[in-house]
Amino acid sequence: MIAPDFLGFGRSDKPVDDAVYTFHFHRNFLKAFLDRMDLRDICLVCQDWGGLLGLTLPMDYPDQFTRLIVMNTGIGVGMDPGPGFLAWRDYVASNPEFNVGDLMKRATPILNEAEVAAYQAPFPDPRYMGGVRRFPALVPIDPSMEGVDTGMAAVKFWSEDWTGDSFMAIGMQDPVLGPPAMRALHKLIRNCPEPMEIADGGHFVQEWGEPIARAACEKFGLL
Repeated sequence: MIAPDFLGFGRSDKPVDDAVYTFHFHRNFLKAFLDRMDLRDICLVCQDWGGLLGLTLPMDYPDQFTRLIVMNTGIGVGMDPGPGFLAWRDYVASNPEFNVGDLMKRATPILNEAEVAAYQAPFPDPRYMGGVRRFPALVPIDPSMEGVDTGMAAVKFWSEDWTGDSFMAIGMQDPVLGPPAMRALHKLIRNCPEPMEIADGGHFVQEWGEPIARAACEKFGLL
């Protein structure tokens, strides 16, 4: 398994100028990563921004991606995602020094204190939080925003050209990218089977990763 951290997150570099972070700044980083690694037979596993960006990659590398595991995410095509997301975007804009660990604990009550501390660890002070602060404002929710054309092209790819295997899991308690958003995405992914529903899963449904991974591997014939 290879799990790259976006720039501004985890162990990756964290530019301190918030303006550095744009949709294509992140996407071009991922493309450079794929080019450098020269991976084949890729199973894309994505959630939240992992999907907003990751779901735009296979169309540029159609011979390298063969499977998809997708959870609580979407593709940015210039549409208003609703009041839940707008409230989150505005909260971050008004509270640029929010505590990441505390946020994760509220959103994912199953986390223990060590796991909460691990989520907070990459951000020892607000200087390191440019990537976190910028993400909500970068979601392509208006037709004029950067990334919309890329998202539209990705929708065409997944609905018309995708020939790989797919598996979808939905955290049913997600107030923004929960069942309605995921059912809409499900309709766009060619030959995507009926989703797995995680009844108590929230937005960060990857924290229920073990049963999801087992179910996906069974679906793919790997177990």
